[in-house]
Parts: sequence; structure tokens; C-alpha cells
Amino acid sequence: MHLDHVSFAVGADGLAGTTASLGKLLGATFIDGGAHPRFGTRNMILPLKNRQYLEVVEVLDHPASDKAAFGQAVRERSDAGGGWMAWCVSVDDMTEVEHRIGRHAVPGNRRRPDGFNLEWRQIGTSSMRADPQLPYVTCWDIDPSEHPSQMAGSEISLTSLDIAGSPQRLSDWLGEPVIDALEEIEVNWTAPHGLPGIMAATFSTPHGDVRI
Repeated sequence: MHLDHVSFAVGADGLAGTTASLGKLLGATFIDGGAHPRFGTRNMILPLKNRQYLEVVEVLDHPASDKAAFGQAVRERSDAGGGWMAWCVSVDDMTEVEHRIGRHAVPGNRRRPDGFNLEWRQIGTSSMRADPQLPYVTCWDIDPSEHPSQMAGSEISLTSLDIAGSPQRLSDWLGEPVIDALEEIEVNWTAPHGLPGIMAATFSTPHGDVRI
């Protein structure tokens, strides 16, 4: 497993305003990612080092957002003011994950502005929605060169996460020590006071560390 991306739900400023604010903090410009027709959402992304990226996502006025767990999660987080919503790990083989969780992955896709159709399978968004400390899992069905982290060169890397939750709970759910999936990213665990999940993320930029 590999930490693939972290997701930030828009607030009252919407997608353009939220990405402008985050981009100013990070000294970077977000890229239009496109819409997720199966989930009723759309995103803008910031490629990071280490085959990772930051996703800023908003819900659309679309029937899919009322049915898909991911769309529901985005709507709920945005209605609460926006902020960190989820983190996602990627795997090369989804079969073992499906067996452990006990259900099948669902297909996902979004068409980039350049016309390329990104395709993947994901699982665990319902669990993430119920318990936001848990990541959901993605298996990409594209050439590695098309991964969102490869859309532009980046000098920014994700270095640490503050997560309200239990590392043992995450390890039990992932089926391996959580440190393996997070690799070199430092995690500061805190006891949940309210909803668990990502409380903050720190990025290394050419202008110094930025904590959001």
C-alpha cells in the first residue's frame, strides 16, 4: 500500500476560492482535474513529490452525489464548513482488499480537460464516511505515467499528518501496520474529540514548511 492522495472538501468559497487560498499558502497553482460522473463531484489537484497529490473536491448538483458515498461525504464536509475530508491509499491488486472488507470495489473515472479518461477502482468510501480516520483504497487502471502526480513537476511534498484516531484501528482495517502505508510521512496521533480523521497536514515547500 502507498499513500496516494489526501482530499480537502471546499468551504463557502467554492472550488475556485478554496484552491486559490490553499495555493497562496503553498506557493503553487492547482490544476483542473475534471468531474467524477459516478460520484457527482469534481476536483482540482496539486501534484506532489513521491507519486502523491492533494485533491480539493466539491460536490455537484447531480443525482449521483445523493447516491454515492463519496459524494455524500463531500457534501457533508462542505456543509460543515469544508476542510480535510479523507486520505486514500493505492494498491496494485484490489483482490485481497475486497476479500478483507467483504465487498467489491466500484469503478471510478474522471475526464481531464485534455480529454484523457482516468479510470480506477475504489473501495471503502462508506467506511471512510462513517469513520473518517479510515482511508479508502484505490487501484488505478491507467499507465503510471498518467497518474495525477505526474501532471506537472512539483517541488512540494507531504511530510506529516495530524490524525485524530487510533493507529491500531487503522492497522486492523488496512490489514498491515499503518506505518507501512504511510512510509516516510510522520503521523501525530491524537485522541478524537468529536469526529476522527485528518486534523492537519504539513507540506515541505521551497519557501519552508506549511501546515494546513
